[in-house]
Amino acid sequence: MTPSARIETTMRETSNQLARTMGLLSQMHVIRAFEYAAEKGWKDGRIYGSVHLYIGEEAIAVGVCANLRQSDYLASYHRGHGHSIAKGADPIRMMKELFGRADGICGGKGGSMHVADFSVGMLGANGVVGDGAAIAVGAGLSIRLRGEDRIAVAFIGDGAVNRGPFMEALNWAQVYALPVLFVCEDNAYASSTRTSSVTGGTVIDRARSFGMVAEAVDGNDIFAVDRLASDLVQRVRAGNGPALVHAKTYRWYGHTTRDDGSEYRDAEEVARFRSMDPIARCEGWLEDQGIDVSELDALRAAAAELIERAVTEADAAAWPAAVNAYHDVQDVGAPTWPK
Repeated sequence: MTPSARIETTMRETSNQLARTMGLLSQMHVIRAFEYAAEKGWKDGRIYGSVHLYIGEEAIAVGVCANLRQSDYLASYHRGHGHSIAKGADPIRMMKELFGRADGICGGKGGSMHVADFSVGMLGANGVVGDGAAIAVGAGLSIRLRGEDRIAVAFIGDGAVNRGPFMEALNWAQVYALPVLFVCEDNAYASSTRTSSVTGGTVIDRARSFGMVAEAVDGNDIFAVDRLASDLVQRVRAGNGPALVHAKTYRWYGHTTRDDGSEYRDAEEVARFRSMDPIARCEGWLEDQGIDVSELDALRAAAAELIERAVTEADAAAWPAAVNAYHDVQDVGAPTWPK
C-alpha cells in the first residue's frame, strides 16, 4: 500500500470511528433522558408500580447491543429500559407502556418491569431475579434446533449470580454449546446489599468453572464494552459456544425510585462513581478528537426533545379498554368479559 493510500485508509477509519461513537453517545443520551423522565413520571404519580433506573449504566446496553442484529434475541431483567431502547424498541411507545396506555409496546399491561418488543428481538424484562438467563438459554436452544443465524443475549444483575437459574443456565448453555452471551451488569449492590458481602468467588471464575469463555470489562467505558462485545458476539455467532461478560458499573440512584440509596451507600462513594460517568467520558474523547462542543450539545438536546415528545404523547394517549383485562391471560380457559 502506498503512503497516500495508507493515509486515506486511516482517515476513513477515523471518520467511521467518530461516526460510530457519535451514534453510541446519542443512544446513551436517549436512555438517560428516558430514565429521568420515568423517574419524574413516577414521582408525579403518572407511572405506577416499581421503576428501576438505569442511570450510570448506559454504556453496557449500548455497547453490547451495537453489535447485535435486529433478529438476535435479548432477555432482560427488572432494570430493562436501557436494554430495550438499545435493542431498538421505540422510546415513545415504551413511555406509553410505562404510563399504562393502550398504545404502549405491551398494550399498557407490562409497565416498567415487563417491557417486551418481539419485533426487535426483545423477549422481555423480568422481575424474577436470574430468570432472564434461563429464557435466553431457551432462545439459544431454539436457534440451534432451527439452524438459525442469530444469537441470544441475557442481561442479568450481580445479585442474580447467586441464584440457581443463573448456574443452571450457564451449565445448559455450555453443555450444548448454545449461541448465548451472558452479560452481568455488576453495579455492586443487589437491592440494598453489597453483593461482594454475600458472593463467594467471582463471576468470572463461576463462568470459567463451566469451561465457558468469560471476560471482565469496565462497564463505564463505552469503547471497552464495544470492543469486547464485538469480539464475543462474533465468537458466539460463529458457533464456538456461549460466553460471559462481567461489566463493572454503578447505579447512580437507589434500587428503585422508592429508595434513594442513602441508607446503605455514603455520599463519597456515590460521588466517586459518578465521576466515572460513561457519557462524560465518551464526550471527553470526542472533544479530544476535534468534535465541537456544539455538536455534542446537539445530541443531548435531540435526546431531550425526543423524550419530551414521548411524555407528551403518553400523557395524551388513551387508556386500554376494560375488556382487554381478560386478553393475553392464557390460551385455554381464559375468563370471558361479560357482554
